[in-house]
This record gives sequence, C-alpha cells and structure tokens, in this order.
Amino acid sequence: MKKEIKHTLDILKNGGVIIYPTDTLWGIGCDATDEEAVDKIYKIKQRADSKSMIILVSNWEMLKNYIKKIPAKVGCVIDGAIKPTTVIYNKPKGLAPNVVSSDKTVGIRIVDDEFAKLLIDKFGKPIVSTSANLSGKPAPKNFKDIDQSLLEKVDYVVNLHRDRRGGSASRIVKFDKKGGFKFLRK
Repeated sequence: MKKEIKHTLDILKNGGVIIYPTDTLWGIGCDATDEEAVDKIYKIKQRADSKSMIILVSNWEMLKNYIKKIPAKVGCVIDGAIKPTTVIYNKPKGLAPNVVSSDKTVGIRIVDDEFAKLLIDKFGKPIVSTSANLSGKPAPKNFKDIDQSLLEKVDYVVNLHRDRRGGSASRIVKFDKKGGFKFLRK
C-alpha cells in the first residue's frame, strides 16, 4: 500500500486525475483545491460543470479547515450512520470554485476506506470523489465495470482492491438553518 500511496500522491501534487477505491464506489479524484484538475474531471466524465462533486476529507479536523459553520447535529448523524454519509455544507472555503455548486454548497464525506483515508492524510488536502463513470451512465459496482475509456483518460489507476465486491453510493443529507435535516439520497 505504501508504494501506491507514494505514486498516487505524486500524481495528485502535479494536478493529475486518479481512479481509486473509496468506502463506497470506485471514484475519480483529484486535488479538490485545484481548479484546473477539477476541470479535467468534468471533461473526462463528460459532465456539465454546473453539477458539483463530492469531496472527501480524512477527519473532523480537516473538515473544519474547509467549512465555516458545521451544524451541531452533523456528528450525531455521521457517528450513528451504518452507511457512509455525505453532508451538504453551506459556504465552504478554500476549495476550487468549480467543486462548489451555484447555491454555494458542497457535499463532503469523512472517508472510512483505509487507502483513501491514508492518502488524504498524507496529501493534507481534500480530494474529489465522483463515481468512475461517464455522466448519465450507471456508477460501476466493481472495478471491472469501469468504462475502459475512463481508465485510459486519467493519469493513474490505483492498483489496490480491484477484486473488492461492489459498494453503493453514500447517503446524502442536508441540514436546514434551524438544525433540521433531510436525506436527499438514502
């Protein structure tokens, strides 16, 4: 795993795009603070840049560096979750403008996958995590289901967990100004 972390870090530090395993699905990722790298993902996925992408952080401390105000109940929702949970936050800071949606929100998840968590810790910044599929196509459940054209367009494909059973997309929850919340995806 150390060799994969080192090589993947080199790619991310140079504005590259990767395909990598996460705690949900295989993802396409890059430095979430690098506008040009994020733009590459939109082009690779053939996705409109008006759609925001999920961001992964490794822990609460990293999350606090990018979100001005974390709703009080977020911890309860995440800590009690049996499924990976992405939270929609208002007014993020320090992220590439093109990962933030037009309503000034962004979806962020504290990742639980060993590789992704270690990668983000070593990188010291959040990374994008959008499913490894072309826009409008189904998200691949397994590595073997990733479209060959995507594998050829990214700068690096992580060579770990390729035989892992397929996962599912994260839950997505959004909090309102009064502290209430609703699930946008269960």
